[in-house]
Amino acid sequence: MSHVVLVTGAASGLGNVIAEYFAEQGHHVILTASTLEKAENAKAKSPHAARIYPLKLDISVEQDFKDAVQWIEANFSKLDVLINNATVTKATPVLEITAQDFDWITQVNQRGTFQACQIVGQYMASKGFGRIINMASLAGQNGGTATGAHYAASKGAIVTLTKIFAKEFAAKGVTVNAIAPGPMESPIVHSVVPDEKMDAFIQNIPVKALGSMHFIAQTCGLLASPQAAFVTGATWDINGGLFMR
Repeated sequence: MSHVVLVTGAASGLGNVIAEYFAEQGHHVILTASTLEKAENAKAKSPHAARIYPLKLDISVEQDFKDAVQWIEANFSKLDVLINNATVTKATPVLEITAQDFDWITQVNQRGTFQACQIVGQYMASKGFGRIINMASLAGQNGGTATGAHYAASKGAIVTLTKIFAKEFAAKGVTVNAIAPGPMESPIVHSVVPDEKMDAFIQNIPVKALGSMHFIAQTCGLLASPQAAFVTGATWDINGGLFMR
């Protein structure tokens, strides 16, 4: 069965891999980015462009979520899956983080996820079905290694928000789960870890390898399925053994 899937921050990196995965599986994918130009450029490069629908959605702007819901209702009359992937990160040392930097990271990562769950989640609940998958991070569980404290704190908050909204929507057909990736073979990891330090960085991972963005996408697909109705409020750890519980 074909679903309508919205992926935030999907113009590049992990979000784009997730969007392409769902499109490849035959779903209608609303590919969002902070500007319409970025979203349209991503569609133009996609081998599955016929199933990609570009949309401007800046997750730091509350009105963008409301506009997105209106657009979805007008064009599809439903939304089955929401992947809250959009994020910003900085590797600033904790004692050098300014109030402005902290507020910006929090606004995008934490408040953006909150508003997505609140606004889009209510829309899904009104339809009686939905799958929300929030992208947390290993940094939010272990305090971060290569990332900044503001990023780690925002991702830890996403783990908690996932539980809060899972309880809110549990009886309304909407599940809310999170994925907490460790270091992936991804642009964001390479932007944080210099090339000359990458080998040593990988050696500190118990499995001695970076993770796969495609596997993260497959995990999203599993959690997004109708059969996943009994899984909610969970954070799935995919971190190469860096954090075990």
